[in-house]
Amino acid sequence: QVRLVESGGGLVQPGGSLRLSCAASGFTFTSYTMSWYRQAPGKERELVAIITNTGGSTNDADSVKGRFTISRDNAKTTVYLQMNSLKPEDTAVYYCNAESVSGTRIYWGQGTQVTVSS
Repeated sequence: QVRLVESGGGLVQPGGSLRLSCAASGFTFTSYTMSWYRQAPGKERELVAIITNTGGSTNDADSVKGRFTISRDNAKTTVYLQMNSLKPEDTAVYYCNAESVSGTRIYWGQGTQVTVSS
């Protein structure tokens, strides 16, 4: 059974940091590109950051460049999103996504809420 379980969300003040984790199971983790998406109320889901299956390449949305870092630990089948200098506009539900290198399979986690507010 495929599972993507996000954790680490919560309430943080502007300028603070959070680290999201996504624990994967039920598929060959090293054959999947991993990504973080987010969806704010009333807005479409958007790509935040992506990392290749080997971890050799990453890319971030312009809105989070220099503040967010995606990483993965293939031995632990876990992907992370380190979020620094958080802003109120970063408030959203954050989703973990796995897409096979072949492009034939896509999995989603259930999401974790991040709220940035004073």
